Amino acid sequence: MTRPQSEQVPEPQPTATRPDTAHPAAQDPSIGRVPGRPAVSKPATDPKVLDSAFLKTARGEQAPHTPVWFMRQAGRYMPEYRALRAGKSMLDCIRTPDLAAEITLQPIKAFPLDAAILFNDILTPLPTMGLDLDFVGGVGPVIHNPISSPKDVDMLGVPATAESMPYTAESIKLIVPELNSRGLPLIGFVGAPFTLASYAIEGKGSRNYEKTKRFMYAEPAAWERLMGKFEALLADYLTEQVKAGASAVQIFDSWVGALSVYDYRTFVKPATARLIERVKALGVPVIYFGTGATHLMPDMASMGTRVVGADWRLPLDDAWKLLQPGQSIQGNIDPLLMQAPWRELKHQTDRVLAEANGRPGHIFNVGHGLLPETPMDAVRRVTDYVHEKTSQ
Repeated sequence: MTRPQSEQVPEPQPTATRPDTAHPAAQDPSIGRVPGRPAVSKPATDPKVLDSAFLKTARGEQAPHTPVWFMRQAGRYMPEYRALRAGKSMLDCIRTPDLAAEITLQPIKAFPLDAAILFNDILTPLPTMGLDLDFVGGVGPVIHNPISSPKDVDMLGVPATAESMPYTAESIKLIVPELNSRGLPLIGFVGAPFTLASYAIEGKGSRNYEKTKRFMYAEPAAWERLMGKFEALLADYLTEQVKAGASAVQIFDSWVGALSVYDYRTFVKPATARLIERVKALGVPVIYFGTGATHLMPDMASMGTRVVGADWRLPLDDAWKLLQPGQSIQGNIDPLLMQAPWRELKHQTDRVLAEANGRPGHIFNVGHGLLPETPMDAVRRVTDYVHEKTSQ
């Protein structure tokens, strides 16, 4: 569909963030927040955590070794997780702080990882907005009342996180003392506005995101309102996570690779950039990650997060060249390699480390999440091997 001349927007250069001053949130960062809420006050970070390999690397400093953590490192590949989850729904575990804390710490107790990531899900905020979310066995997340009209967008709430999701902060407060004793940081996270909008409109995972794109093209004003609501909610959610003790945060834009560069700049980047600016003000490293998004990496990097995640599709050194000077990179072993024979996994781990070439700023990770069939021994061997190979 050709946009009317009055609506056409010139494309910015890849290294420039196109501000959208027409959206109220660009002028009033308090939108979506409780009026009169005090400025962010977070607990003092333990000095051992501040000096951890992960946080030093995220800041672009030389670390004693390349830090290792894995997306979805707390999950179905661990027998301890499956035992704890038996008879309990995903949302029940997320909303029960004792369980969420225990699941978060399971891989930390099993492997010498350099960071923990909060056990949660990117879709957790959706029910607080009025969307009926369920996790269906064999299907995954399903939203029973997906967005299909501008009216549906306007009906969505933007509640304060402290009131609608208090269990997240409670979980973090249980986790952080254990991590402090180990000198390890906790990574909080959210899904990015586009990825949450895709789930909210499609009603479940999608291959081509046809409903999402149709809505985006046909209802640009409603789309902008939807992105603004997610921006406000997610900024508040990450604020609460940092206030509770998260030492870094990651924004997952899992499905943004489905977009062209033009569509990303026009429909997605403005709200994402505003969200990132608000989160950077929290004073912790921010990681921005997308899958299948190599063509978008210059634009993703231009928003100035401390770290940019790279999936497995491009060699790490080539991906690094697409970032801004001084940015750190996270990645990028293919998750399926974690199921390969050790000779192949070791060879490709060496390849990724060679592409990093000892430069400060490389966080070793998979290029998407660990799969349920991942052998625990592979997680242990890779973590030990990267530490041994890169120790200074």
